[in-house]
Amino acid sequence: MGAGKSTALEALGRLGAATLSTDQVVHDLYGSPEVVEAVVERWGPEVAPDGAVDRGAIARRAFADEGEREWLESLLWPLVAAEVAGFRSAALEAEPAPPAMVVETPLLFEAGMESAYDATIVVVTEDELRRHRSAERGHEAAQERHERQLSQEEKAARATFVVENDGSVEELEAALAGVLARLR
Repeated sequence: MGAGKSTALEALGRLGAATLSTDQVVHDLYGSPEVVEAVVERWGPEVAPDGAVDRGAIARRAFADEGEREWLESLLWPLVAAEVAGFRSAALEAEPAPPAMVVETPLLFEAGMESAYDATIVVVTEDELRRHRSAERGHEAAQERHERQLSQEEKAARATFVVENDGSVEELEAALAGVLARLR
């Protein structure tokens, strides 16, 4: 969180890759009647005032208790997996074919899902900068989220490619262009 996954995904899209943000998929799922009904049944109407999910209220509940987080993941992850499968099918049928299909997947290694992909890219940045970016974005339960994640060093050790994001967006995009060239 705060390393620049979303910025990297946007850059990869500009470079021609087919891209999907599972964060955005989850955001969209929070608008579905199925998910709204489930979270309200679990945590009460205050998590969805006026029928719209309050992501901050969800984060406060899910990240404060491992059992609640696991429940939320069991609700969302199958739905996200279905969206990823649909994205993959559409990208495989695209003409012209994209140079790569990239799925931004927070907690990929923590969830043990890396084997679902041909290659992994980890975006890393200096810890203090990550914390600053997270705080700037007002992420709810940021400390709990950081604690749930593997260290950047562990992720980098597991990844196929590691891209540093301590500079400009242009520098990040250049590094990612190099990764795409290697993937081809």
